Amino acid sequence: MSLLPAADLAWLARLRFVTQRAQRGGTWGERRSVRRGQGLEFADYRDYSPGDDPRRVDWNLLARLDRPYVRLFEEEQDLSVTVLLDTSPSMAWGEGESARWPCAQRLALALAAIALLGGDPLRCVCLGGAPARVWGPYRGRGYLPALERWIATQQPTPGEPFGTALETFARQPFRPGLALLITDGYDPAGLEAGWRALAARGHETVLLHLLTPEELDPTLRGELELEDSETGLRRPLTLDQVTLRTYHRQREAWQAGLRALAARQRGRYVLLETAQPLRRMLLDQLRHAHVVK
Repeated sequence: MSLLPAADLAWLARLRFVTQRAQRGGTWGERRSVRRGQGLEFADYRDYSPGDDPRRVDWNLLARLDRPYVRLFEEEQDLSVTVLLDTSPSMAWGEGESARWPCAQRLALALAAIALLGGDPLRCVCLGGAPARVWGPYRGRGYLPALERWIATQQPTPGEPFGTALETFARQPFRPGLALLITDGYDPAGLEAGWRALAARGHETVLLHLLTPEELDPTLRGELELEDSETGLRRPLTLDQVTLRTYHRQREAWQAGLRALAARQRGRYVLLETAQPLRRMLLDQLRHAHVVK
């Protein structure tokens, strides 16, 4: 079964990523940046300086104001997009249609498709558990089938925590751009060091926090034994109304901490529930959060 039905490509092709600041470098592409350069669409004027191209002088303004100005144009540049997929063991949580891992695979492929269909260079990276696996960078819709096959072969595995792997990846000399982190956010050491390292390298970061309905509003009750999927540790627990109220307070504080971390690094945080259809995630939540338009 395909992770991304062909019918989804039509509406994904109309989406583009929203960036909050200019990105350095790159080749000419289909995306309008906020940099001023030699594109085709007029942006502004500035005073003429010796050495400027005489063809950019606005001679009509010179005649009216007796002062030379040059025309500035918006550059059309590509955007380097990196999809970072958490493959630590806790990503395998859940069952059925709301299971986290199949949702993460579909979301990663959909975000990658927006980049490839829009002509932007794309890199996909699986981090956490096993050593990092990197696909790309590639550009163009022709790479979508190969990417889908690659994502379909990835699975959550025991090993290195996601936050540690993220910090290691951030040190690699990859071109800065838009970094989309798909994760459940579970890491005893936290994500701050890795996220800070990404921002220091010039990446604009978006954390897409995938939680299942059971994590958002547990339905289990009674005497339970819980097992930590990351460490294997087990803990007996009585799940009653008092425990549930404590759980909800701690979960909300944890989400608030991730949101504050995003703000400190000039990034964005979006909570996504795995039971939601992919189309709603992209067209409602991510568009509302100004991740896509």
